Amino acid sequence: MDEQKQGTALQPRFERERFLLIAGFAERVKPAAVQDIGQLWQRFIPHIGKVPGQVDDVTYGICCNPDGQGGFEYIAGVEISKLDDLPARYRWVEVQPQQYAVFEHPGSLLELPQTFNYIWQTWLPQSGREAADAPEFERYSADFNPDTGSGVVEVWLPLKSA
Repeated sequence: MDEQKQGTALQPRFERERFLLIAGFAERVKPAAVQDIGQLWQRFIPHIGKVPGQVDDVTYGICCNPDGQGGFEYIAGVEISKLDDLPARYRWVEVQPQQYAVFEHPGSLLELPQTFNYIWQTWLPQSGREAADAPEFERYSADFNPDTGSGVVEVWLPLKSA
């Protein structure tokens, strides 16, 4: 994706997200293996709609617990209303209320790494803002189709208070 074209298309909106309780499948991801995230989603997709306490069909890709060397934990999941009866195979994380810059990803899932690079390497340094030590996440609309790429994908970047 041409960065100049992408830069004009990726102007964020700013939102304060409410508390989220997300449950799904998790893996530690190293910088050189981000392509493995798709395999994690393939394992999780059959569980969508069957996770105890699931709130709706919106899905989340949570990036959390960084290791300081570019690695992080990635959770492919859904919002749940409670932890009661959640089977041990699911990993869960609490996302606390936080201010976010929200970017709508304009391309296919294959181009998602370029969107993250633009956000971190271009937008954030030029914005005068700082990322907060909080989970960053992708939010996939309920009608998102990973095969066709139709539907809305948003990247939510946590921000420190201005």
